[in-house]
Amino acid sequence: MKLILSCEHGGNEIPAKYLPLFEGQEASLQTHRGYDPGTLDLFEYLKSLAVFGKSNVLSRLLIECNRSLHHPKLFSEITKDCTQETKDQLIETYYLPYRNALVEAIEKEIRSKNTVLHISLHSFTPQLSGKIRNNDIGLLYDSKRKEEKQFCEKLKLQLKTENKNLKIRNNYPYLGNADGFTSFLRKKFKNNYIGIELEINQALVTENKFPKQLKLQLKNTLSLLIS
Repeated sequence: MKLILSCEHGGNEIPAKYLPLFEGQEASLQTHRGYDPGTLDLFEYLKSLAVFGKSNVLSRLLIECNRSLHHPKLFSEITKDCTQETKDQLIETYYLPYRNALVEAIEKEIRSKNTVLHISLHSFTPQLSGKIRNNDIGLLYDSKRKEEKQFCEKLKLQLKTENKNLKIRNNYPYLGNADGFTSFLRKKFKNNYIGIELEINQALVTENKFPKQLKLQLKNTLSLLIS
């Protein structure tokens, strides 16, 4: 099993040419709507385990790299009214290069007869629309894919061995088969692909970093499971 890491919402950067679109929206870039706090730090911490890893540091409010091209929220409320030319530029310059690099890395491993474990790193706001999310970690997968379900069972068990106090839930706070990069990749790679979204509660983040102990627990767990 070969680990490939991705981080779709690692940062909230906006290229200079698009900054005028975000005048008056600077505060939104600093929230969970602008990026996934903690994930870029975790990506850097774990990437030595992976045969390939890629992170995106552009804000999801510019273009949403975790959505399909047909998805109505590919562009945010800030960019949805841009010209088609601007939207095409964003797709060609940022969206496709990011996703295509990961597709090519996965194809390479599968051609070499390896099974790919793709971990997509995310974090979630602890409260949304007045509802409290009461877990530390969410493991998102397609319940119809036996390999993904079995892997998440092992992942949860081993994480609990590392830290029995972790609150871990399956397919929460989102469903693993909803539109996303892993869903797209499952359709493309019917076999030898295991796609898991690892969601961690942003309540655990301090200064855009997760606790060292939690990062070590995750690293120890993944090291064991891919060995």
